[in-house]
Amino acid sequence: MKSMKLLAVLPGNCIQSLSKNFSTGPASLQRNFKVLVVGAGAGGCSVANKFAHHVGGEKVGIIEPNDEHYYQPMWTLVGGGVKKLQDSVQKMSKLLPEKGTWMKTKAVAFDPEKCTVTTAEGEEVKYEYLIVATGLQLNYNKIKGLPEAFDTDPTVCSNYNYNYVQKTWPAIQNFKGGNAIFTFPNTPIKCAGAPQKIMYLAEDWWRKNGMRDNANIIFNSSLGVIFGVKKYANSLNKVIESRGMKVNYKRNLIEVRPETREAIFQNLDSPTGETETFKYEFLHVTPPMSTPDVVRDSPLVDANGYVDVDKNTLQHKKYSNIFGIGDCTNAPTSKTAAAAAAQCGILETNLRAVMADKPMTAQYDGYTSCPLITARGKCILAEFDFDGNPLETFPINQGKERMTMYHMKKDVMPHIYWHMMLNGHWNGPGVYRKLMHFGMDGPEKQAASA
Repeated sequence: MKSMKLLAVLPGNCIQSLSKNFSTGPASLQRNFKVLVVGAGAGGCSVANKFAHHVGGEKVGIIEPNDEHYYQPMWTLVGGGVKKLQDSVQKMSKLLPEKGTWMKTKAVAFDPEKCTVTTAEGEEVKYEYLIVATGLQLNYNKIKGLPEAFDTDPTVCSNYNYNYVQKTWPAIQNFKGGNAIFTFPNTPIKCAGAPQKIMYLAEDWWRKNGMRDNANIIFNSSLGVIFGVKKYANSLNKVIESRGMKVNYKRNLIEVRPETREAIFQNLDSPTGETETFKYEFLHVTPPMSTPDVVRDSPLVDANGYVDVDKNTLQHKKYSNIFGIGDCTNAPTSKTAAAAAAQCGILETNLRAVMADKPMTAQYDGYTSCPLITARGKCILAEFDFDGNPLETFPINQGKERMTMYHMKKDVMPHIYWHMMLNGHWNGPGVYRKLMHFGMDGPEKQAASA
């Protein structure tokens, strides 16, 4: 029997079926989705559930190889001995839309001209609209001596990986003195506050357990500032100074020598590529990161390898039936789960407008958040926009260390993540912020806009 289709030319320059394919022949074996989501992290899970509600779960496909979903923002607390690792994990099957099609495989190629994504098994999955939500990949191998040092040296750890975060708390507990080094790489990373948060938690524990006097705590960062927003940087610099921690800027970790416990850093200010060698007794590594190879090698990215979207609408700049969300895009904001949550609502509104052939109206302002834990019971809740203007939810000065903000991070945010964001019911705190500020975005945002 011949296939009966309604065809239309989509903005992505491909011909696509807009109704069911009634063929029972071989052509009907190719899967075809109204909405295809690649990646089921924070943003991917959320938008998959949103569009399963809007277009029907049977019209939504998800390509995601992992059986388990990790709440990675909790790993700072796991590494700091505050939370258990099992609290950060849930089965992927419980989080994805019930009637959606989950393809438990990897994407290996994108062809936006044909509107297809090729899987590891060679299947070309067709889509009418594509949402790229692949997140970032961790490139430990870009540092000489890693990841091998994680297997041979118990003093080397990292909160960014499920296996390596399990080393952090024992390494903190077993530290007896010497150099404790925390690193920040020379690439964009997810949760840019995390490399220093674990430093504060470790210092706090060592201080309370009588080991602080023997510890030389060093933060070696590729950046030139402690934090990109001046208000919060000022607060963090006061914390660092008051607690006797050392910060070296423009230092990029390029090699770990576990046999001699030496870490080699490139001086990024040196025109000749000068390096410095630090002995360590504790080393927390934040790895270089990038988009996954399949994304970086695709036609979807800019010159830096990130999905090339309009920063306000999240629509791809070339292919109008493609949207991006979260860490994999080039939206110039800090890569956090909070940013992905805010982007979810923007993407939802704008993609639905495109589907209805209407103008896009939602505008992403760059909202992101970083709960900067500075000790057990203390947290600076940084919230800001594209321009680095504070965009604070609560009608108090969030640049101060507060116990309330610590419990927001430790107890409230995980609940919001698991029970609201992933099922598509949380688009960030924008509505609550306006309620608390009587319809405004907060005094600092208003002052910046004046």
